[in-house]
Amino acid sequence: MAYKPINVDFIINKITNKDILFNGNYTIDPYQNCEFGCLYCDSNQDTKIYIKRNAPETLDKELKDLKKGRIIVGSVHDPYQRIEDVELITRSLLRIIKKHRFYCHVLTKSDLVLRDSDIISEMNRSMVSISICSCNTKTSKFFEKDVPTPKKRLNIISKLNSLGVKSGLSVIPILPYITDKELDQIIKSAIIHNAEYIIFKPLELKGNQKQYFLKKLKQFDSTLIKKYRNLYVDSILPNQNYIKGLKSEIRKKCKLYGIRCKI
Repeated sequence: MAYKPINVDFIINKITNKDILFNGNYTIDPYQNCEFGCLYCDSNQDTKIYIKRNAPETLDKELKDLKKGRIIVGSVHDPYQRIEDVELITRSLLRIIKKHRFYCHVLTKSDLVLRDSDIISEMNRSMVSISICSCNTKTSKFFEKDVPTPKKRLNIISKLNSLGVKSGLSVIPILPYITDKELDQIIKSAIIHNAEYIIFKPLELKGNQKQYFLKKLKQFDSTLIKKYRNLYVDSILPNQNYIKGLKSEIRKKCKLYGIRCKI
């Protein structure tokens, strides 16, 4: 993976519609593209990470004129790329968010977020969501080859909450006929690791990413190909019957086990 520093004219984007899933008002992405190699992500085939070197000073200027709200950190690409350990772009952005009295919702798969718990814990109404697509190590390794194991990611939630950072589990994406077969285990694991909440969203398959993902899925389980083609026949999302049933099942299980299924 190659890295290239760039300068940006702006770093923050305003969310125009109500954000029910992440409960945010703005988004920022410290890095462009991602090196974690998740097969379901449409940036997994990019080989260069762009480091937004001037992002902190840019954000510092932008926040002066914006209404207070929650900033989603890592809305498209994980804010804790490996190079963040050296570049400190995300850490600097969190400092700026705190300085201007905004608050944040960090989305990540990386335990590097623990480094920044000192800043996040001091921002009221801030939180971190750690994502998994499976509790099964073998399944996770296939679809998310360069990220911490599911167990390690669940432990991040426990550690963050013990450090005073509200943290929950993001089951994103839900891989049809894979993740949904583990819902009981996933929800119970979230509770065991003191997750404050669970949020979820089914897999999206956009454009060329659909053919790429199906090709990889065939290597994982060829019997799923026909099911996926039927499920995603005319949309980037599964058909509405599947989504409706999935939402109903998750809400029912979360109520049964005593954990919130939204923020």
